[in-house]
Formats: sequence, C-alpha cells, structure tokens
Amino acid sequence: MESVVNRTELSAAYAGKKVFITGHTGFKGTWLSLWLRELGAHIKGYALAPENEQCIFNVTQPYTAEASIIADIRSRNRLSEAIEAFQPDYMFHLAAQPLVRRSYEIPAETFEVNVAGTANLLEAVQKVNGKCTVLVITTDKVYENKEQPILYTEEDVLGGYDPYSASKACAELVVGSFRNAFFNTASYSEHQKALGAVRAGNVIGGGDFSKDRIIPDLVNALKMQQEIIVRNPAAVRPWQHVLEPLGGYLLLAAKLHNDLSFSGAWNFGPEPADHLTVQQLVTQAIATWGSGSWKDGSDPGAPHEAHLLQLSINKAKQQLNWKPKLNAAEAINWTIDWYRQPAEHAAAFTINQINRYMAL
Repeated sequence: MESVVNRTELSAAYAGKKVFITGHTGFKGTWLSLWLRELGAHIKGYALAPENEQCIFNVTQPYTAEASIIADIRSRNRLSEAIEAFQPDYMFHLAAQPLVRRSYEIPAETFEVNVAGTANLLEAVQKVNGKCTVLVITTDKVYENKEQPILYTEEDVLGGYDPYSASKACAELVVGSFRNAFFNTASYSEHQKALGAVRAGNVIGGGDFSKDRIIPDLVNALKMQQEIIVRNPAAVRPWQHVLEPLGGYLLLAAKLHNDLSFSGAWNFGPEPADHLTVQQLVTQAIATWGSGSWKDGSDPGAPHEAHLLQLSINKAKQQLNWKPKLNAAEAINWTIDWYRQPAEHAAAFTINQINRYMAL
C-alpha cells in the first residue's frame, strides 16, 4: 500500500494554505518549513534567532518561511498580533526550550517558555477568524517514565523527572484545558478550532547543531578526527529521522482539519526493533562515516536523564495509516549523508531528501 505521507495527499491539504510555525528557526521547524514550502503553502514563522551560524535555518535561506518574525514566545502581545495579522489555516507550535540538560540550568525559564508560551499561543488562536487547526508539539518524555521495557501509549500517565520533561507534560495539560474551555468539540461550529498534541521520539537528521545532542557531538568529533565522548552509551531511545514525525504531523493536521475525531494526543516514533542504545547509534554512524572511535563518558554525578524510553505507535498506524518509512540504519545513513555536504549544497540536499522521502 502506498504511503499516505506523499506529495499528492499532502499537497491537496496544504497547497495555497497559510501556515503559522513557531520555532521555525530551529532544527525541526526548519525542516517543516521547507517541506511545507515544497507543498505550496505560505509560511509565517515566529521564533528566536538561531543560536549558531551553521544551523540548518541559516544554510537553507531563503527557502524557509516567507515571513519571519524574530521574537520570544513569551511576548504575548507580539505573538497575538502576528497571529491575528496572518489569520492562518494551520498552526504548528514547535517553539520551546528543548534540552533536558539545559533545563537543569534554567528550570524556571524552561517552564516559562514551554508552559506559558503554549498558553500564549492558544490564547492568541481565539483571534483567528474561522477555521484553524493547531498542533502542539511536545515530546516522548511527557510520560511518567517507569524505566521498564514497556511501550508508552497515548493513554499512559503524564509526568516528568527533569524540568524539561515536566514542562512538556504541563504543556499537554494546557492544551487539554484550552480544548475543553475554549475550543470544545461540541461547539466547533462556533469557534472552528481543532487542537492536537503530538509526541515524537528522539529525532536525528541533518542540520542539528544543538549542544548536548548525540548527533551534533558525534559529527563534530568525526570532522575533527577526535574520539567521540558518549554520555550514556547504554541508554535506549526511540531514534527516528526528523522527516518521520514531521510527516506524521502533516498527515494528522490535514485529517484533523476536516475530522474532529483526530483530536487528542498522538505518538510518532520508530518500530520497536529500531529502539537502539546510544552505543548502537554511535557504532552505526561511525560505520557510515567510514572512520572514528568512541569512549564511555558516563558521569555518575551528571544530572538525571532517562535510561529506557520506548513509544507505542499503534494508534498512528491503525487510525492514521501512518508508519515509519526508514529503519534505524537508513535514518542514520540519511543523517550522516547530510553532514557530508558542503554548506552551499545544504538547501538543495535538504529539499532533495524531503522529496525522496515523499516518494518512498
């Protein structure tokens, strides 16, 4: 059966539509912006400036958002004005403080950005006249992690050991509150707003240069011919190429736009066989690169990070007809291939990977 995440299906939903993306300067936000531009959508982005010059947002200009507002998601009035002026058909909320280890350094700010920022966005949605579908992107870490070999489903209890995980679980509560209090499905004909929340596994892909993430650390070490320091080699994660969850987001929002039964929470991740340890990920990446070595950099005194985390994707597979297209080895190969490209080829190569993915 042909994948439903293809150009024909997605273009029918997004061509000519107005899409507002928060966090469009980030790793996932840039990939999403490029994909939507390929589909013929009109993009307005709202985010902080990127943190480094070599990030994917900078090297893929001017192919991302047509309008780009550099501002803080906590600036309620600025955000509201931007949304009201644009009157989007779709909104994807990716702006966040996205790093676990950084959340230990700035816990209050992490909650401000991830919780209050989400509330600011949803409050502003009330100023959209007419039909608008909103997806809030959270994380696989919203679940109360029991550190056991189980696949978390959308019905499992939310929690969060570290400030990042807890803040994202709180953001999900904000979404639920706004859905009930302001955008209730029973009164959809009056407000015409549909809300969904999506939880993705650990994403990898070209153009991520964030601090304390395994792929950027790994690539930097390989390029400098240095040994890769691996923080938690035995930790298990639901690794997936960035295009996998983004395809799920696009498919879900398109369906939710016309059918409220798709409201609620959704997991997007790899098949269980592709839940790898960090060591397995690093070993495969080194093999793809063709050289390199690593060593265990575990620190017993480091801030707590989850050791075992796995997602169930049965709901998305059964109700959306969505499934991953790339296995773990392919996802790693696609990622390493991106980092091998010179900066001047990054935009074309990224768009090529998007088109290859849609054709699978």
